[in-house]
Amino acid sequence: MSILLGILVGLALPVQTSVNNKLRDKVGTPYNSSLVSFIISTVFLACLLLVTGQGFHLPMDQLAGEPFWVWLGGLCGVVFLTANVILLTKLGSAETVILPVLGQLLMGLLVDSLGLFRAQQIPLTPLRAGGAVLVLAGVMVVAWSGQAAAAQGQRPAGRLWLWRIVGVAAGMFSATQTAINGHLGQVVGSPLTASMVSFLVGLAALVVLCAVLRVKQGPPTLGQGKFPWWTWTGGLLGAVYVLANIYLSGILGTGMTVIILLVGATAGGAVIDHFGLLGAARKSLTVRKVVGILGMLAGAAAIKLF
Repeated sequence: MSILLGILVGLALPVQTSVNNKLRDKVGTPYNSSLVSFIISTVFLACLLLVTGQGFHLPMDQLAGEPFWVWLGGLCGVVFLTANVILLTKLGSAETVILPVLGQLLMGLLVDSLGLFRAQQIPLTPLRAGGAVLVLAGVMVVAWSGQAAAAQGQRPAGRLWLWRIVGVAAGMFSATQTAINGHLGQVVGSPLTASMVSFLVGLAALVVLCAVLRVKQGPPTLGQGKFPWWTWTGGLLGAVYVLANIYLSGILGTGMTVIILLVGATAGGAVIDHFGLLGAARKSLTVRKVVGILGMLAGAAAIKLF
């Protein structure tokens, strides 16, 4: 049951990215899209806290003795979410999921090897290093497919690689958020409370950022006409993803949770691209891309399970 839940939650990540990209058309900028998404996430988590009887109490006594970085998970989430909205229009759903995966795995290796953010220290063995190389090879194969499309005149190949670097960096922020929130969940003793703290910090940062941009650039141009109801569901999906990440790690372990979420997210991104769902540009799933994705999954398994 937990494995099925993890796959379904993984599928929600590329769906959230596509939904928030549609929301961007409505509210004018990717930053406003992230702000609205974070507001909806925070309200949803607040309702869950109320329904479960945990209340809105912020456990400052438990957090007082913790290092400053326990508050930075929300900021990492802001970077990851906003980057995904921007990258979707540049790279498509599949690469917007796949490239951050590379960043997640590389940062995950760094966190494990050095024991960063008070994580359990796991040595970098030859098998784990080989897994990283396999993931990198898979990313290159998938990216090569995208460059072949660029060569046919769809978009400049040089600029594609710039956005791919941004995608990898975004994934590193996501892995950092996971490590921070994992420790935060242990400190406060509740995945729900840890998720709420993370989203509150991210929401505060986005309010300041959007206010500054509004003063400097003026009000954004809002989308006209009617937008589908699902335009507003990205925040719910984001809250569920972060909450489930913390929750499943306690049941299945970090390694298995990452693999399951990766399977769901990669499959979801490929399906959205292939069928052009949720307003995404349609990009057929080629044999080369399937091979690359399978290589990434094999590499991820080697890194996380051995």
